[in-house]
Amino acid sequence: MKQYLSMLEHILTTGEERGNRTAIPTLGVFGYQARFNLQEGFPLLTTKKIHLKSIIYELLWFLRGDTQVQYLQDNGVRIWNEWATAEQTAKFGRKEGDLGPVYGHQWRNFGATIQADGGYASDGVDQLSEIIETIKKNPNSRRIILTGWNPKEANQVALPPCHTLFQFYVSGKKDDRSKKEDTLQKCGVDEKGVSEKEINEKGDNNARFLSCQLYQRSADVFLGVPFNIASYALLTMMIAQATGLEAKEFVHTFGDLHLYTNHIEQAKLQLTREPKPLPKMHLNPAVKDIFSFRYEDFRLEGYEPHPHIKAEVAI
Repeated sequence: MKQYLSMLEHILTTGEERGNRTAIPTLGVFGYQARFNLQEGFPLLTTKKIHLKSIIYELLWFLRGDTQVQYLQDNGVRIWNEWATAEQTAKFGRKEGDLGPVYGHQWRNFGATIQADGGYASDGVDQLSEIIETIKKNPNSRRIILTGWNPKEANQVALPPCHTLFQFYVSGKKDDRSKKEDTLQKCGVDEKGVSEKEINEKGDNNARFLSCQLYQRSADVFLGVPFNIASYALLTMMIAQATGLEAKEFVHTFGDLHLYTNHIEQAKLQLTREPKPLPKMHLNPAVKDIFSFRYEDFRLEGYEPHPHIKAEVAI
């Protein structure tokens, strides 16, 4: 994960100290991009231990369209608790535990009608389902986009969506000659005199790949970004499997990328650690529907990270 360590180093050396909505200043930079090749392994940080269970359950929570923290808490995940207190939710006229129109709502019911009791009708846009269908039916589309940022509702939640927009890109042509030659070489045959039927029998000449790019408006590099990288890499893998593709690359583009000043020493400690080999993530191949995944359908292999580094979240 040298890309991540380079990100930390860049902020420490060039970041500008800035105030923000919390009481803790940050060192910040604007506009940064990192790319992660999902063919090389699962991009879960190895220079400190990351709680994968929280990442998986949070992602499943998003996919459910859920905005109540009860599901997370029932599964031992506490990462949203600070924003779900009675004090926080009361500011927006909601009951304790009800986060309002956050990620799951925007992904699965964008623009839904607000009802008299403060809830939402089921008449919004299911952006995630539309993405799946577009990838299957029109993979060359330049409109395979999901937005989590709804200007009308951004001020109705304690924490408006930080990862605000993501786009998918399908690549790999069926008749790509270099791919065909690669396949033939792996099969130990010459191209001359080999039929298309024989090529397809000897190797996969029709592989197509799925990549994802995320734009994140605000990013806590020490606590949040490691979760975001792993979460969107996993989402890309899940959508690829649900659409008969292979996950290729996750591109992470940032707006305000920052390090809280009370995390500086922890970041310096992390920079002294040598990255270890990336683990492999295995998805249950029987699951073909993006909404049918369960926690038990994910298996991480070969994860041997350095110890966890404790840091306090800024609210």
